[in-house]
Amino acid sequence: MLNVVVLNGGRGAATLIPALLARQGLHVTSVVNAYDDGKSTGEIRRFFGMLGPSDIRKVQELMLPQDDPDHAANLQLFRHRYALNAGHEETIAKLSAFAKGESAELADTRFESGRVAEALRAMIGEFLVGLRPIERVRGTPFSFSDCAIMNIVYAGAFLMFGRDMEQATLFIDRLFKLRGVVLPTSIEDKKLVALRENGQMLYSEAEIVELRSNVRIERIYLIDNYVDRARFEPLSTDEKRCFLERHHCPVRVSAGVELALRRADIIIYSAGTQHSSLYPTYLASGLARTISYNRTALKVFVTNIGADYETPNYKASDYLRGAYRYLNSPEPRQIPMQDLFDAVLVNKSQLKSSETYVDYDEEGYVDVPVPRIVEAFESTSAPGKHDGAKIVETILDLYEQPTRVAMCA
Repeated sequence: MLNVVVLNGGRGAATLIPALLARQGLHVTSVVNAYDDGKSTGEIRRFFGMLGPSDIRKVQELMLPQDDPDHAANLQLFRHRYALNAGHEETIAKLSAFAKGESAELADTRFESGRVAEALRAMIGEFLVGLRPIERVRGTPFSFSDCAIMNIVYAGAFLMFGRDMEQATLFIDRLFKLRGVVLPTSIEDKKLVALRENGQMLYSEAEIVELRSNVRIERIYLIDNYVDRARFEPLSTDEKRCFLERHHCPVRVSAGVELALRRADIIIYSAGTQHSSLYPTYLASGLARTISYNRTALKVFVTNIGADYETPNYKASDYLRGAYRYLNSPEPRQIPMQDLFDAVLVNKSQLKSSETYVDYDEEGYVDVPVPRIVEAFESTSAPGKHDGAKIVETILDLYEQPTRVAMCA
């Protein structure tokens, strides 16, 4: 059994994770940061002072066992969102009825497994018990508008396990008998913000994701509390940068992630949105150091196929350099690039006319001491996305034949 650890985001794992799970003999661990603060995840974070479960649950959904008698019900639960006009008291009443065993349905879903239903009742009960005093202290009701039911389940699990996000995640993993493991990078509740090169401040993870611009993001930061927009905006770019650098909070990589990386046979840096999904993961202190200490693991970086507004005008080499920069950011000493990466996979095909592809810049790798493989890694059935099966096949081939990696002309 090979231990495979994937550093990925939520949607960015949609092609790679299923392809890994489809192969026999692989134990897959997905490492995801939990700084998402948009929509209902932001509401959960504000009320419960916890990390955001959205990307964790997206990857867990990919790992739901299809042979489970409750598969259809589990899938419906993971995908269910309340309506935009969901009423507060009506929703509370339905959740309460389920938690007390007065109703057999949660979010219009029934479960064959009494074990699953019992655990869900306990977590929903914890959510409800915790919510009332929080609402009174905040002086405002929780909004169930467009709320993912699994966010509520996660809030309950978070309270059940003494506000430990990793333990809550592992409990839900075991509850649904997932085919792999998903772990939060860190259990420290920090807020993700960013500064563009033109001095524009992005005040939350949601703004990093949603506010589109062709101006590059200069740097992301993890801070304890969101800054006051009205007071922060008049500052000069230098003043903003000075403030953020002195309030940036390095976080410690979680114990579970550190153990998984030490035991890994293969470590994969997945493609995905960089500043909101991947770079925040790399900012965890101890993550890069642990990867570098694992001398036997194959470490493969997968370059994005398509450009996006988070990384305007990025060439293929920019993705590797950006990852290297953020991986080293929290470390006390500079870790050599070759200790973090053994190979870089770069796509060379362009099958979709409407897609903005990432260009392969051979000149950008002149001083990069990492072998690269430049091939058609694009899916022919879903142009613009990676062919997950080919990525996995290439990586396993490299693992079996390490000497096959060669610099591509």
